[in-house]
Amino acid sequence: MTDHVARIIDVHKVYQKNKAAPPVHALRGIDMDIPRGQYLAIMGPSGSGKSTLMNIVGALDRPTQGQYILDGDDVAKMDDEELSKVRGKRLGFVFQAFNLIPQLTVMDNVTVPLFYQGMPNNERRDRAAEVLKKVELSDRMNHRPNQLSGGQMQRVAIARALVNEPSLLLADEPTGNLDTKTGEAILALFDELHENGLTIVMVTHDPAMADRCERIVRLRDGLLSEDVAGGKLARVLRR
Repeated sequence: MTDHVARIIDVHKVYQKNKAAPPVHALRGIDMDIPRGQYLAIMGPSGSGKSTLMNIVGALDRPTQGQYILDGDDVAKMDDEELSKVRGKRLGFVFQAFNLIPQLTVMDNVTVPLFYQGMPNNERRDRAAEVLKKVELSDRMNHRPNQLSGGQMQRVAIARALVNEPSLLLADEPTGNLDTKTGEAILALFDELHENGLTIVMVTHDPAMADRCERIVRLRDGLLSEDVAGGKLARVLRR
């Protein structure tokens, strides 16, 4: 295991719809290391490249040029099947829209990543019960998403992201669909997960949310424009 859970080395991403269309340079040479256990915010205006970078870090897309090293393996060179395995075993995702399966219970939603890994049913359910206890939803295992509040649905999504014991948790505007009080509770849960050693990368437009992170990376026009200590770390350093 390395000191960095991820390394992004000279990453470029170019999109081209067809030969007649001009190429779109979404990323123009990003260099960034993510130390193990860090809580990192990615910020930037619309079109800055932050979603593209998140997709590459999440193994949802490959760079046009450059390297993405995750736990020592070059993800950029992997084929679709290998990328799928990386997403299933090493990465956890939390989205603004929750993305739960409405027909499934809370327990079954959380076990989905383990099902695709081929884990036996009793082991899947034991693991899911463990993470649901962490997010304080042990009493909601047999409920369906439409029987839950927005905050509870996001907790289910977080449990689903944690159930495979990921190297890296990726969160894309995780409180965007929640009221202020519920969003604060979800962010407190992220703080707790980080304090327990989890590496978290969060895309956000909210400076107050980013201020909770140890580090803030800002993108502009596909370039890394700023890389600074977040409010949490800055307050520690000032002590």
